[in-house]
Amino acid sequence: MSEAVVVVEELRKEFSRDRPVVSGLSFALNRGEALGLLGPNGAGKTTVVHLLLGLTTPTSGRIAIFGLPMPQKRIRVLQRVNFASAYALLPANLTVRENLMVFARLYEVARPKEKIARLLAELEIAHLVDQVAGRLSAGEATRVSLCKALLNNPELLLLDEPTAGLDPDIADKVRRLLRRLQSERGIAVLYTSHNMRDIEAVCDRVLFLRRGRLLAEGSPVEILRNFRCDDLETLFIQLSREGSGSLPVANEGGPEELSPRLPGTGGG
Repeated sequence: MSEAVVVVEELRKEFSRDRPVVSGLSFALNRGEALGLLGPNGAGKTTVVHLLLGLTTPTSGRIAIFGLPMPQKRIRVLQRVNFASAYALLPANLTVRENLMVFARLYEVARPKEKIARLLAELEIAHLVDQVAGRLSAGEATRVSLCKALLNNPELLLLDEPTAGLDPDIADKVRRLLRRLQSERGIAVLYTSHNMRDIEAVCDRVLFLRRGRLLAEGSPVEILRNFRCDDLETLFIQLSREGSGSLPVANEGGPEELSPRLPGTGGG
């Protein structure tokens, strides 16, 4: 059985009483697995990422990363984790080189200049090394953020819309790079995106959230088969709409409502 890098049990987060942003969420993420976290705006995806990073604390439930409780062991956990988001900006007055060197020192990266040069080359932005971050395009800034996220050879990589702002060619190269790094290093990846091509190309398994609750779980192929749907984008739209939690599931015994379940378990 694969080693679980992340275990989440009955997670609940409220920012105001009786209005949970995340409610009763349970899942596991294994070493070497890419897990897509999907849902409409307001589904709770960003809150889940913030909880995993220890930026906010659960109202109830349990989070363990590398077997360590979060947020109690946050510093030890984050030494082995990294994060990239198209919406988290680096200091605008520093150059790309200066920004990445700061993070390299924080993570105690060996031979940081060589590591930074290699990552910039892989993401085809080596020519931007002396550019001030505040003058980067959205796509350039996204790729710099990905360089930052890979500096410390993370065992767990949290990605929030990592191809947002990228043209199709560069987005495809980023997906291929992520898949290669995941395969070579056994990185566990949690991937949030509204781009279903990303999900299909990168993710082994997906979770659909709506209003902080788990609606569906499985591989992209399993999800499409169970919901009798031809593509993830159509299914995303259906699951995002009001009342879609009762969409039929194809079973030998006939349609029934989908019961979310943990990987490797036999029931709901």
